[in-house]
Amino acid sequence: MPKKLIQRLMPDHQKIKSNKHLKIFGALLHNANLWYLNRNSVSKAFAVGLFFAFMPVPFQMILAAGIAIIVHANLPLSIALCWITNPLTMPAIFYFCYVVGTWIVGVPTRQFAFEASWQWLAESISTIGPAFIVGCVVLGIIFSILGYISINTIWRYSVAKEWKKRQARRR
Repeated sequence: MPKKLIQRLMPDHQKIKSNKHLKIFGALLHNANLWYLNRNSVSKAFAVGLFFAFMPVPFQMILAAGIAIIVHANLPLSIALCWITNPLTMPAIFYFCYVVGTWIVGVPTRQFAFEASWQWLAESISTIGPAFIVGCVVLGIIFSILGYISINTIWRYSVAKEWKKRQARRR
């Protein structure tokens, strides 16, 4: 069942509650529904986390936490999914976002070397920026919708499968 797998992989509640960057949310972090695993909260967490994983901002974890609190998504999962874009995966993912953005905007691709810094972003915003930002937003939306639908479907399927097993055992 997805719930058991997700529970094993989720970060510790106390570790997240004590994170210095998340202290701005104060008492909102004590809402028990933000830590509970059910189909609805996990599906929303995948949508929130995957969307912010594609956003090229250094504080994506805080943004994901804020939106997770607003939409009542599972907070640890929303934050953890932001780290899909980590220093190892970021260049490939963001290059793909740029390519998709150039296709959408209709401009030719340019050669560039990605750097994870504000200086690079400020210098590149006028040349590759529009295509890059459009690609990030579009792919963020697409992957968040796919994540939501996939988790929702997998969860429903696994619950139906468990019910069938129970019914078979009762007979």
